Amino acid sequence: MKCFQLLLTCREKNINRVVQTSDHATTQVLAARVATGDEQAYKQLFRQFYKPLCQFASSIVKSNEQAEEIASDVFVNIWKNRERLLQVTNLKVYLYVATRNTALNYLNQQQLQYFSVDELSVDMKAADNTPEQLLISGEMAKKMADAVNNLPPRCKVIYKLIREDGLKYKEVASILEISVNTIDVQMAIACKKISESLRLYLPKR
Repeated sequence: MKCFQLLLTCREKNINRVVQTSDHATTQVLAARVATGDEQAYKQLFRQFYKPLCQFASSIVKSNEQAEEIASDVFVNIWKNRERLLQVTNLKVYLYVATRNTALNYLNQQQLQYFSVDELSVDMKAADNTPEQLLISGEMAKKMADAVNNLPPRCKVIYKLIREDGLKYKEVASILEISVNTIDVQMAIACKKISESLRLYLPKR
């Protein structure tokens, strides 16, 4: 029951701020601390990853409420099986894969249509501002969000995982079970479409 109490403590304090980028070594140190039963490290892990995992789960199950339950289940299981984190070489990928699998199990239990990468859907407007967005005007930020939201589903989710959640191409490929080349192609498509959408609003040289 202790893991549930820790989870509730995190929720009661509304700790769901996204950390856009995280050094791999630092994240692995955090995993090692959680593995030894460090409750503060567990809360820090929750603060860092709960919101992006909710968004990722929502892109699969199409329900924000259910996505929160899925992300919560992932963190409960992380604490219950924390010793296993010592064998995890990439904590971020581990968390996203665990979220994907939990979401797919939910769909299977509900006898819903099987998940496809092309059916992923995420609302970019719901995400926190990235450093890039903070450097541009409010109007341009809105145009940028609109351009991203108009991307094909696969492009949009891949773009979010890389540009907003700070994942690497190889990590996203592992999470979505697609090739790195596919990630590269989809990011090129996304950047081209966004550039074309914003061309009219960018200053001419």
